[in-house]
Amino acid sequence: MIYTVKSPALLIIGILMLVWGGLNNSGVVDGMQSSLQASAYKDYQKVKEKFDAESRVATEMAAAENKPAPEMKMPKSKFDEAKAKQATLSNIFGGAFVLIGLFTLAWKPKQGNLDYLVSVVPGIAYILLIAYIVRWGLDPIFGNWGKAVKGAGILTWDFAKIFNLNYVVLGIVIGMVIVNVFKIPAWAANGVRTARFFLKTGVILLGTLYSAAELAQLGGLSVVMIGIFVLGSVGVVLFMGKRMGTPNSMTAVLSAGMGVCGVSATVAASPVVQAKAEEIAYTIGTILIWGVGCMFLFPTIGHILNMGPVQFGAWAGTGILNSAQVAGAALAFDPTNIETLKVAEIFNITRVLFLPIIVLWLAAWYVKHEEGAVKVNLAHVVIAKFPVFVLGFIAMFALSSAGTFAPAGHYQGKYFSSAEVKEDKLLKGKEARAIEGELTRLREAEGAQALSKYLVDKNVVLEGHKVTPEEVYQSLGDLAANKKMMTRQQNNVLKSVAKMEGLDALVAGSIDKAGKAATHDSKTIKAYRDWIAWLFAFGLIGLGMQITGKALKQAGGAPLVIGGIVGTAKAVGSLIVVLMFVKEFI
Repeated sequence: MIYTVKSPALLIIGILMLVWGGLNNSGVVDGMQSSLQASAYKDYQKVKEKFDAESRVATEMAAAENKPAPEMKMPKSKFDEAKAKQATLSNIFGGAFVLIGLFTLAWKPKQGNLDYLVSVVPGIAYILLIAYIVRWGLDPIFGNWGKAVKGAGILTWDFAKIFNLNYVVLGIVIGMVIVNVFKIPAWAANGVRTARFFLKTGVILLGTLYSAAELAQLGGLSVVMIGIFVLGSVGVVLFMGKRMGTPNSMTAVLSAGMGVCGVSATVAASPVVQAKAEEIAYTIGTILIWGVGCMFLFPTIGHILNMGPVQFGAWAGTGILNSAQVAGAALAFDPTNIETLKVAEIFNITRVLFLPIIVLWLAAWYVKHEEGAVKVNLAHVVIAKFPVFVLGFIAMFALSSAGTFAPAGHYQGKYFSSAEVKEDKLLKGKEARAIEGELTRLREAEGAQALSKYLVDKNVVLEGHKVTPEEVYQSLGDLAANKKMMTRQQNNVLKSVAKMEGLDALVAGSIDKAGKAATHDSKTIKAYRDWIAWLFAFGLIGLGMQITGKALKQAGGAPLVIGGIVGTAKAVGSLIVVLMFVKEFI
C-alpha cells in the first residue's frame, strides 16, 4: 500500500512559514506584532527609553571631553526575543517542509518505510501551521480583547480568561471544526494521527521539570486522593452496572475507563474481560463526550473559584478521565505557566500507576461473575498494555532528580544558589537598615505576639516542622548582615512571613528581591518548558481533529448514564476534597 499522497500543500505551507520568518527578521510586521505582543512591546519601549537616555548621557560626556561619541548597542528586549523566536521556528520548519515538499513532488513513491515517513510530514506541517496561527495570532488577539473589554468597563471580568480562550482551547476547537465541517485533507490524514505521539512525548519531557523535592510535597497527597477516587469509581461502576443489567464485559471496561485513565485503561482492561468491539467503542465514546465537556468546564470553574495551580492541578488530575484531556484542561487554565500542568500530571501519572491493580481486580471480578469466562495471562496483559510513556516520564524524573538538567533538588525548574547572586542584586544599605529595624520591632512584646499569632493562624510548616519566631529572627538577622539569602531554608522561612499583615512594606519587598536574586532558572529546563508547550499545542490540535460527531454519538444509553453519574460524582467529590484539604504552597 502506498501512503504518500502527492500534493503541493506541503511546499506551500513551507513557503508561507519562510515568508513569515523573513517578515519578522526584516521588521516589516513590527506594527502588527506590537499589538499582538503588547506586553513584550511594553518591555521594548522601556528598554529603548533607558538605552536612549544612557546613549544621550554618554554622548554629552564624550562631547564635553572632546571625544567621539561611543558606539553603544541596545540590549535585546522581550519583544525582540519573541520576534526572533518566531522567525527561527518559521525558517527552520519552513525550510525543511519546502525541501521535503519538492522531494515529494519529484519522487515516485514505493511501498516501504520511507513512503510512510514521507506521508506523515504534510499532516505534521498542517497542524504546525495551525499551531503557529493559534499561538502567535488568535491567542494574543483574544487575550487583548478580554483585557480591553474589561478595561473599558463593558464587563467587570476578563471574558477571555474566564472562558479560557487561549491557544489550547482555540486549537482544540479549530481541530474539531476542521474534522466535522471541512474534513481533514487526504494528504494530511497520516500526519494528523501522530498527534497522540507528540502529546505523549510532551508528557515524557515533563519528567525533566520535576524533582524529588516536588514529589515529596505532592506524592503522598496524590496517592491518597487518587487511591480513593480510582478505587471508588471502579467499585461504583461495577455496582451500577450490575443494577442496570449491562453486560459484565461492558461494565468492566467502563469501570476501568471511568476510574483510571480513560482510553488507555479501557484498552488495557478489554482483553481480560473479553470486551466486544462495540463495548469498547461505547466506553471510549462515553469517556470522550464527558472528557471534552470537562476540558472546557473545569478551567472556567477553577477561575471562578480563584483556584491556584496546585489546587487546580490536583483537581484536574483526579477528576478528568483521559490523560490528553487532563493536559488540555491544565493548559487551558494557565497556558503561560507550566506549573498547573506539572501538578496535574503528577496526579495523572499516579492514577495510571494504579492500572495494574485495576486490571487484576477486573479480571478476578469478571471470572467470578461471568459464566464460562476464559482465563487470560494477566502478567502479559499488564506488561503489554501498560502505557510506555509513563515509563519514559519516570526515567526523565529520575534523571532530573539526579541533577542532569539542573542542580539536584531544584524546585519547579529553579534552583537556589547564594554564590551566584550578582553584586548589583545585593540589598542596599537602606534595605538592610529597614530589616534591622523591623527585627527589633518583632522582638518587642507586641511584635512578637503578632508574629507568633500569624505563624499559628497560618499554620506555617516547612520541611515537616512548624516555623518558630526564633527561626524568623535568625533569618532576618542573617539577611540584614549578608544582604542576600544564604540558604534555601532561610528563603522559605522569610517568604512565609513576607505576607504578614503589618510587616514593613520595604522589608517585604527586600525579602522578595533577595529571594529572586538567589533563585536561578536552569537554561536547559527553560528550553524544555518551551518545547513542552509546543508539543502539547500540536498534540491537542490533533486531538481536536479526532473528536468527530460520530464518536460523540457513540456514547448513549446505560453506559452514558453510568458514566455521567460516576463522572459527575468524581468531579464534584474531588473538587470538594481539593478545596478542603489541598492548599497552595506558602
